[in-house]
Amino acid sequence: MRPMRLITLIGLIGLAACSQLSREQQAALAAEGFYSHLVAGEYELFLEGKAGADSLPGSYREQLLEGYQQFMDKQQRAHGGIREVRVSNARKDTLTDYTTVLLLLCYGDSTQEEIVVPMVERNGRWRMK
Repeated sequence: MRPMRLITLIGLIGLAACSQLSREQQAALAAEGFYSHLVAGEYELFLEGKAGADSLPGSYREQLLEGYQQFMDKQQRAHGGIREVRVSNARKDTLTDYTTVLLLLCYGDSTQEEIVVPMVERNGRWRMK
């Protein structure tokens, strides 16, 4: 991981832990951070953001990492890559224990896509469902 990204991630986690951010804001920061890892090619760190990732079989874990690489290669070919990830909205889902985060993926060809990232908090840590 690049030193600046590590410092930024640590800062965001510290900010979320020490401030009076709402649960929705905390979930949004976590989702944005995980997707920033994906964009930076830090697939292991992105995978660590998935709920239950620590108990995945090794072969499945490798398949997921390869799939992330293929996804990013496809985005590079189709749109010039993902240049930025922004939080669009976050709200508590009233029917589940999820917080739904809407992220805006900003592509190199000036197009944008809004994606839904369900987030769940377990033991004080936000993870992607």
